[in-house]
Parts: sequence; C-alpha cells; structure tokens
Amino acid sequence: MFGLNALLGLFSRDIGIDLGTANTLVHVRGRGIVISEPSVVAMEAKTKKVLAVGAEAKRMVGRTPANIIAVRPLRDGVISDFDVTQQMIAYFVRKVHDRVGMVPRPRMLLGVPSGVTEVEKRAVRDAAMNAGARWAGLIEEPMAAAIGAGLPINEPTGSLIVDIGGGTTEVAVISLGGIVVSRSIRIGGDELDQDIVAYARREYNLFLGERTAEDIKIALGSASPGEWDAQRVTLRGRDLLTGLPRSVEIGGEQIREAIDASVSLIVEIVKDTIEETPPELVADIMDQGIVLAGGGALLAGLDKRIAEATQMPVHIADDPLTCVVRGTGVVLEEIDTMQDVLVADTYARPTR
Repeated sequence: MFGLNALLGLFSRDIGIDLGTANTLVHVRGRGIVISEPSVVAMEAKTKKVLAVGAEAKRMVGRTPANIIAVRPLRDGVISDFDVTQQMIAYFVRKVHDRVGMVPRPRMLLGVPSGVTEVEKRAVRDAAMNAGARWAGLIEEPMAAAIGAGLPINEPTGSLIVDIGGGTTEVAVISLGGIVVSRSIRIGGDELDQDIVAYARREYNLFLGERTAEDIKIALGSASPGEWDAQRVTLRGRDLLTGLPRSVEIGGEQIREAIDASVSLIVEIVKDTIEETPPELVADIMDQGIVLAGGGALLAGLDKRIAEATQMPVHIADDPLTCVVRGTGVVLEEIDTMQDVLVADTYARPTR
C-alpha cells in the first residue's frame, strides 16, 4: 500500500481547503489558490439532487421556487449536513481536476475551527475521504491563518492571531510551532448579518433577506466611528405591518449600533485570551502587535476598536480572506517538516 500511495503522490496534486461557513477556498500545491466560491449548494427539495454549487447556487438564495432549496451545509464553522458537504467538496475537487489536470485521489489538508469536537473533526475527515481524498489531514484554522499571514510561528516569541470567519471567531497565541492559548466563539460575519436583520425588524418593522443584510454590512458596517458614518444606505424589504415592499434610508452609525453587541463579544474574547497568556508572550505581542485575518478583519474600524480595548497595536493581514487557505498551502509544501502543526488524526501520515 505504501508503494501505491508513493506512486500516486508522484502524479496527484495536494489540495488545501479552507472549508468556511461563508466561502470555500481551494489551494493546489504548485498552482496557488484556484477556487474561491460561496459554501452554498442548490438542490431539489424532494430528491436532494444537487443542481448547483458555489457562486451559481448563491445567486439562487432567496429566489428559488418551492421545489428547489439553496442550503449552506456548514454552520458556525462545522458540518451541519454531512451528505451535502461531501457533495460540495467532491464538486470542488472535480473543478480543480478540470482546471489543472490533476489525477484523482489527491491528499487533502482542511482547516477546522480550534473549538470543534472530535466528532466534528471526524465528520470533516470522512467528508474529504468520501469525496475522493486518499489522505485527509486537519489543521486548526488559527494556526493555518498565522502561517498564511507570515507570522513567525516556529520562533520562541508570541504571536496573536484573530481569525474572524463567517461562523466563528478564533483567537490564538502561538509560539514554538504550537498554540499556547486559544479561544473560540461561534460569532462571525453571519451573526452580524442576523443583527442587521433583527435591527431592521425591531426599529422599522422591516423584514430583510440575509443577502440584503450581508450587502449592507459590507457597504457600511463598522466597529468604531469614522468617515463612513456620513454615508447612507437604503434598506429594502417587506413591511411587516402591510406586507408590501418598503425602503428606509439609514446611516453608518445606525448599522454600527445594530452589530455592536456581536462586535463587543469579539473584542472581549481577544481581551480574555490576552489575560490568559503568559507575561513573556504578552510582551512579545505588545512589540509585534495583534494580527487580524478572515473576512471579519475587513470590517471598518475593527482594528482601531481592538487596539483601543487592548492597548496594543493591531494589524490587518495581507489579503485576510485567504490567510487560512494560504497557510494550508505552505504546510503542504513542507509537509515532512511541519507534521507537528497538524491536528492529531486517525489516518496514516501522508506519504509521497
């Protein structure tokens, strides 16, 4: 079996996957990031036959007839629908195959939230194996994000990474190739969208769709005051009293008010992590600063808000959306020397 795996390794391309609640990104060793699409699957309601995956499926959200449903098979960073997730991974693997001419059964490295259970880890591994992997390894997302952001994880200095995704926010202090302290909460970009939906319902009796709320968050969401407060955005939805369409114009300050409770929880978990960190590593972090990764890092003013709360410099990673998947790519390139950053798993160690 070893000989077969070694032979397959000569021809297949290793794949790193950031299996996110909102978006799935795929990195192919030697090629870079080849896929970045929403984690959405459209299927027939009765037969569960998959009709579309990714960007095409997301365009259907909120617009499908009764016989078609558009679902997100991951919630809060973990698999909520195993069969659909497996089909989604298999779809992306086939798409990679079509684009780069990869032979079947690649090795896969997938990012998972640091707070997931053993059962949830097993579900991710099994989904990858059933989707065609000959080996499936896992890496904790904050570790992958730190590697992708270029932090010196193997040095005897403390690095603090805050990875804010669609379903989870993870904070980790890393030193000497391992996670010293980590905290995870199931609050991320999705929760901010829900906050905006709830605000519109509470303040204006207006029912917004999730996609509309997400667009508003991207356009005008903020964590602290700034020039964006002068901008205005129009909420378009259904009046809950009359049932008719209605629009309301509001400002950036009101959007910040809508999401403030969730943003405050993210700031608090950063502070809690620092409080648990050994003082020597805290001194390193004060020099190096806190690094923000994930889509949530793009929320206007969040770096300033965290800096004020922690009294530490805060930096946004280069291309924060791709930090995790770039980290998986780095590990796959150096798989022989970076075994220790992987989550201990029940499958055999990878072979060339």
